[in-house]
Formats: sequence, structure tokens, C-alpha cells
Amino acid sequence: MKRRHLVAALAAGLVAPAVSRGQGLGAGFPDRPLRLIVPWPPGGSTDTIARIYQPRLAEVLGRPIVIDNRGGASGATGAIEAARAPGDGSTWLFVYDTQATNETVMRLPFRTMEAFVPVCHVASGPLVMVAHQSTPYRSFEEVVAAARRAPDTINYATSGVGGLAHVSTTLLQQQGNFRIVHVPYRGGGPAVQDAVAGHVPLFMTNVVIVSQHIRSGVLRPLGVTTRGESRHVPNTRSFSQQGFGDFEAPTWWALLGRAGTPEPLVRQMNEALVRVLNEPAIKNRIEEQGCDIVASTPEACGQFVQGEIAKWGRVINENNIRADS
Repeated sequence: MKRRHLVAALAAGLVAPAVSRGQGLGAGFPDRPLRLIVPWPPGGSTDTIARIYQPRLAEVLGRPIVIDNRGGASGATGAIEAARAPGDGSTWLFVYDTQATNETVMRLPFRTMEAFVPVCHVASGPLVMVAHQSTPYRSFEEVVAAARRAPDTINYATSGVGGLAHVSTTLLQQQGNFRIVHVPYRGGGPAVQDAVAGHVPLFMTNVVIVSQHIRSGVLRPLGVTTRGESRHVPNTRSFSQQGFGDFEAPTWWALLGRAGTPEPLVRQMNEALVRVLNEPAIKNRIEEQGCDIVASTPEACGQFVQGEIAKWGRVINENNIRADS
């Protein structure tokens, strides 16, 4: 990055300032700002969480970090961009749960566990179905009853086709024998804007981008995807508690590196990120959004992501969910 561009980016807040070389964990990284690809538009949960830990991570590493929002195709556009990057430690990818579901829902030019190296399972949390305050729905049972009376007349938004919010709501419909209409958006930011404005009556999403609107009363929580109630959405029953058996579909966020990234750099990135995520100020800010810090090892992250790909791949194939569904 040319000096004048770097200065402009620093002034705009797009690059986290770094401490002087030798004070951080960043020895061995390429001698230029690190790129953190967030494959969603600004305003969504992935972008929100990244911008909380980014400045402190840059300080710990002693390297500038540039957030590069590459929204589109439920996170696939940014992931494809990251998969083309060199494996030299200069590019990192902060993913959402769609990284696992996209593998089966879409025809991608890469396989996640081949194109990327796991770094850290950052956080996990519930998905929540919310209704705009202007709707008559006070519980998810009321949505189900209305949808059975008039199938395909009630719309629900998600951050994109094939994500966990879409797939899990599809399963709820099949288990409950009702039909509502999916309205996919190009990310959580645009979706929450329409949900808050009342342009779409229902929204299935992570809690991070709607917590403030739930607290204000604009959006009314109807159910969460954890097995039981979640501390992040008080007094809201889970779908399992509302008659949907052992239904469970928590959402998650993880950091990946490009395949071929030197193992010492992966370890350094993990060490720095885990340190930052466990700092009370950062941990509290992220968890206040509506999720729980995990801060795993690279090995645990890899096992988790592999498991999610397999688990939801079976569900997607069994229910014939595709990018145009």
C-alpha cells in the first residue's frame, strides 16, 4: 500500500494502527498491512465483531490490519477472493456459518478445508426469529398457525440464500408442516434495516445485529435456535421448547488463513487473537452483542468447521436446498 493511501486509510479508520516493530507477535509476517477479508457488507454481525477486535489485534501483532468488506453470494464472493490470495500470511478470512453451508448449497471453485487453514473458532451464539412490533405475532406458535391457515403469505428475511438461518428455518417448516416465504438479502446489514423499518415481518438472524432493536422493543423475539433458552435473549423459549423436538442450530464465526500459510504464522495469529478475545474489554464488548467467545486452538477450529460442513451438508442434500431455493 502506498504511503499516501495508507495515511488516508488510517484517517478513515479502515486500518488499525500498529505498534512499533518488535513490540508485537507479528515477526515473520509480510512487510505490508495485513488484509482481513470480511465477506459481508458493513453493518452485519461478521463486520461488527471484526471491527471490535481488529484494532487491538493490530496492536498485539505490531502490524496494521485492513478490513476488506467483500459482500455477496452469502459470503462466497469474499471467500473466493481469499482463496485466490497468496499463502504468505498477508490475507486472512473472517467467516460466518455460511462458510459451511455454502460448500453444499453452491458450486464453489474451492473446498474450504483444502483452500484454507483453520486459525480460531472465535465465537458462537443463538439465531433468533424476530417479528416487527407492528405484526400481530407474539409467539412462534402464532406464526405457525397463521402460516398453516394461509401458506406462502408470510415473508421472513435472512442474510442470504443457503446460510444457517435459511437452512434452519427450512427445517422448522418441514418439521412443523407450515410454509413461509424466504426473502434473502445481501448480508445482515441490509436485512436488519428492512426488518427494523417493518418492510419484512419476520427476520431469522444472529442476535448480534438485532440485540439493540430487541431491547428497544422494535423487534420482538419469537424463538432461539439453542437447545434451551439463551442468556442473550432473555425470556424467549427455544424452538425445541416450542414443540420442535431436539432442534438446535447455533451460529458461529471463525478466522481462517490461506492454505500454505507458514505454520508459525498461523500459530502467531492464533496466539494474538486468543489473547485479544480473552481480554475483558474485548470479550465483554463482543458478548454484549449476543454471542459467546470460544477462542479455540487451530486444531479445535478445524474439527469444528469440518463437522459443520458434514452436518449441514447432509441436511441440505436431504432437503434439496440449493442457492436458488
